[in-house]
Amino acid sequence: MTMRDALQIAWPAFLAAAVLELLVFAHVDPADVHTLAGAPVELSRQAVYTLSFFGFWAVCAAACALCVWLQRRETT
Repeated sequence: MTMRDALQIAWPAFLAAAVLELLVFAHVDPADVHTLAGAPVELSRQAVYTLSFFGFWAVCAAACALCVWLQRRETT
């Protein structure tokens, strides 16, 4: 994987994560976020925003990487 490939994966994933962050937190208050067990998350709002963004970015990057991988398999 070249630096160009990494950037072609990371940049669109970053933009998609930013849009997803805006859409999600326009409707969800970070103070209302709970764990899977139902307990409230004991983090500041900024920490919830930050961790959520990096989680969204990781998922979007995985999707972009899969697209690059599938495209390369098709052309070879």
